[in-house]
Amino acid sequence: MIFTLISLIRQAALLTVATLLLTGCELFEFSPNDVRAPAADRDLTAKNLARLQAQPKPTGGDTLRFVFTGDSQRFYEEIGPLVESVNRQRGISALVVAGDIADFGLRREMQWVNDRLRHLKVPYLTVIGNHDQVANGRQAYQEIFGPLNYTFTYDRTRFILIDTNSREYGFNGKVPDVGWLQQQLADTVGIRRQIVLCHVPPSNEDFDPALVKPFTEALAKAPRLLFHLNGHAHSFSISEPYADGVTYINSFAFEKRQYVILTVWGADQFKLEKVAF
Repeated sequence: MIFTLISLIRQAALLTVATLLLTGCELFEFSPNDVRAPAADRDLTAKNLARLQAQPKPTGGDTLRFVFTGDSQRFYEEIGPLVESVNRQRGISALVVAGDIADFGLRREMQWVNDRLRHLKVPYLTVIGNHDQVANGRQAYQEIFGPLNYTFTYDRTRFILIDTNSREYGFNGKVPDVGWLQQQLADTVGIRRQIVLCHVPPSNEDFDPALVKPFTEALAKAPRLLFHLNGHAHSFSISEPYADGVTYINSFAFEKRQYVILTVWGADQFKLEKVAF
């Protein structure tokens, strides 16, 4: 009888502890789709832009050099060697990632990538990809990085980063925001050149077919556009698919263990260098 009573008391105590753990403290709650992040891992776009603006401008006239890559997704083992390689390059001002930072749109994935890329000697900037929008990924991206569409100017070069992941919005005719893009391209005050960066290019089936023409025409009419950068295909390419004078450059994915260094100068001059790591 005594042993039975002790057993019952132990069971009741265990049940009470389990209930407290499940309901009494947020620290024990977990969901893979939780988008909340600690302060150190929030607003990374703003933090990297502040870092970019604080660093000295490139020497050598108006020449600007930056690294272009994309689609880190689940290729975490490649990030360390990439960072080491970029850190050995001279005269690099920034690294830009053409979307698909995450594979399943998870906050943790974005944090894992940042944990590695933060060891770069230069700031890095991103644009949202289609994989970044899986599940609650869009909210996670905004929490970790920031706006889906944004611009910044560095050394008289205007970068325009825009969400082109139309399929993730059900081809609703609003993504990409062509009107916003036209406004940014029209603003040429104090700049020498413009660069558009997105994830899904207009030639891809994941881009809203109803917006291909207005999007590409907006680029073709921009007098200071140097080129259009995108990811999504995982393989490097450079072409003028619409025969309208606009150069489209697709990035290597991290898995290819290559990236591109783009050197730009003047109003319309650039040089492209592939680097294996």
